[in-house]
Amino acid sequence: MDTPGQDARFGGSIPKLYDQLLVPMIFEPYAENLARLAAALSPARVLEIAAGTGAVTRKLASMLPGDTSIVATDLNPPMLALAEQIGTASPVQWRQADDLQLPFAESEFDLVICQFGAMFFPDKVKAYTEAKRVLRPGGAFLFNTWDRIEENEFADTVTTALASVFPADPPRFMARTPHGYFDPVIIARQLADAGFATPPRITTVAARSRAESARIVAVAYCQGTLTRSEIEARDASRLGEATDAAEAALAGRFGRGAVDGKIQAHVVMVNRVKANPRPC
Repeated sequence: MDTPGQDARFGGSIPKLYDQLLVPMIFEPYAENLARLAAALSPARVLEIAAGTGAVTRKLASMLPGDTSIVATDLNPPMLALAEQIGTASPVQWRQADDLQLPFAESEFDLVICQFGAMFFPDKVKAYTEAKRVLRPGGAFLFNTWDRIEENEFADTVTTALASVFPADPPRFMARTPHGYFDPVIIARQLADAGFATPPRITTVAARSRAESARIVAVAYCQGTLTRSEIEARDASRLGEATDAAEAALAGRFGRGAVDGKIQAHVVMVNRVKANPRPC
């Protein structure tokens, strides 16, 4: 029933729930990590792609010098509109853009950064080629991607619970897309295919995901991600039932008070090689 082409359509109530619940629960630790890596590079011009509701954008705007140029883009206007509404500590240019056809000149940026967006690119090599094109020689492409779902305990628990609600056609968005692009060998090969001539530096980073209750986690995953679209495509009247099943599974595994689960991601950095100087 579900297709990868549907896995980038964030709209309706999803952006607000995504930002209110998922950002503090799973995105904040990695946003802080990416922004610190970015700041260490001292870029003058930064392009963020697949910015979502601006978790990394806000960190960049607070950590980078005020005169740094930051352009933040996303394919989904509702996500971008919420990011702009929330705002940033220093000015950011917000722009709707397709990662497969970036509306920027060659060699325009010192850094291209992306937080948990690569998994959604329908053509990853083309997206990486575009990132390389807009980077100046010597510039860096920095992004992260979730590890396999078994290493991300809340997502795994929710996905398993939903299979019990819809056994004939279980919603698999979380396993298929956010946690479906986890193989460092594939990532490195696709970056090479895109023209990055040096191997990427890939680091696996584990963190903890916390929430005040299993209910918050269940609502976040079942109603604040495209899992909601999958549930409603099967039977919209069962969204509450599905959320309740996820909550029960989470409470059974992590307890009925505050919950704490493992999350894990890969952080990738690769540079566009500088041109060799001409011989004298």
